[in-house]
Amino acid sequence: MYAVPLKEREMFSHVILGANDMEASKAFYDATLAALDIAPGTTDPKGRVFYRSQAGILGITKPINGEPATGANGGTVGFAASSPEQVDAWHAAGIAAGGTPCEDPPGIRSMGDLRLYLAYLRDPAGNKLCALHRLPA
Repeated sequence: MYAVPLKEREMFSHVILGANDMEASKAFYDATLAALDIAPGTTDPKGRVFYRSQAGILGITKPINGEPATGANGGTVGFAASSPEQVDAWHAAGIAAGGTPCEDPPGIRSMGDLRLYLAYLRDPAGNKLCALHRLPA
């Protein structure tokens, strides 16, 4: 059915998050994504900021309808990290750049046989984010 096995394909092409203060949001994402080895965002002529990697694109923008941006209740955007240390660096960079810690402190969570090292933050607009590293079984 698929030319490429599911585990090797990407599920998402991009994620767009709303922001109210583009300068604060760009500073936050430049800092947190740098900890994950992603280049600083570029601003397009419409004032939107985009971060690109081989896995997809993250965009930050003021809402098109002119209403204030708000964090999705129950929504989370997860970023892949290569190690627990990278998760910790992401979390520290986010706090230093105006993010707010949420949920439990960074650490190991188990889901049956699946072990994860993760951390959560809210960005300046209240969007809930996670950096996650899958630990060996």
